[in-house]
Amino acid sequence: MIKKEELILTQDWDKTFPKSDKVDHCKVTFVNRYGITLAADMYVPKDAEGKLPAIAVSGPFGAVKEQCSGLYAQTMAERGFLAIAFDPSFTGESGGNVRYMASPDINTEDFMAAVDFLSLCDKVDPERIGIIGICGWGGMALNTAALDTRIKATVVSTMYDMTRVNAKGYFDSEDSEEARYQKRAAMCAQRLADLKAGEYTLGGGVVDPLPEDAPYFVKDYYDYYKTDRGYHKRSLNSNGGWNVIGCESFINQPILMYTNEIRSAVLIMHGDKAHSCYFGKDAYADMVKDSKYTDNKELLIIPGASHTDLYDGGGKDAIPFNKLQDFFTEYLK
Repeated sequence: MIKKEELILTQDWDKTFPKSDKVDHCKVTFVNRYGITLAADMYVPKDAEGKLPAIAVSGPFGAVKEQCSGLYAQTMAERGFLAIAFDPSFTGESGGNVRYMASPDINTEDFMAAVDFLSLCDKVDPERIGIIGICGWGGMALNTAALDTRIKATVVSTMYDMTRVNAKGYFDSEDSEEARYQKRAAMCAQRLADLKAGEYTLGGGVVDPLPEDAPYFVKDYYDYYKTDRGYHKRSLNSNGGWNVIGCESFINQPILMYTNEIRSAVLIMHGDKAHSCYFGKDAYADMVKDSKYTDNKELLIIPGASHTDLYDGGGKDAIPFNKLQDFFTEYLK
């Protein structure tokens, strides 16, 4: 028997974006195959009739559904899609009795469980389901698209490959056996320290206060997660961050191994000013290399956009929602 955990769900509107009068909103829950109950916000176009195309959204890595994933979901609902934004396992309002952990497998499963939920929803056409992954959940979305044949279209926005950055560091600057050994040794020592202390040590979210000499991308994150623009009390990036050992298994587990076997449509979009742009460009190149399924794959580079500009538009409407609408309309026919 599949049982749901009892979750405490906030009923007040506590998003970082205004509520739309064009959609109906409610909270929903569903269970992944590990028995973890996930919490989601569902957005449905007002006065919608019949079975709708649907989209599941998650990310960024360390964010919650009240931030940019909810903005994406609500905006797509305004454009005619039923959409859910969900908190991954161990974070936000979702279940999992160890908090602030991440897993390449479990978090991929979270997306698949969202597809399960949409497939069985009486308002959804199960043959017209897509997903959107933002930042670190962009890599998860690609991995899910390679695994889940029910998905007809995937959008990857301002993505990170979390396995690559954990194993190799930013810009692959720590790509050596010795560097990885030191990371593994530090993680193993931390595990014992946590067990002795009886609690997991948090790694810290976005740095605060912001050093004057902080790199551009750190300032970019601060401007979103530590200001009224994007701060949320349940967001890991806005507060204490992941557990120090929260992403340990990412070091040994590349998740984008079989993306060139994805048959469904994929749009990867990235700002050309984003420090993370190399993740999107390389993921696209790997996806189409030696692939038989390139006709429905696209890389969209957005001029002048930073990493977090694709979280909420950055005050300059950087998110190409018209493009997303056209993409999902075409491939969720």
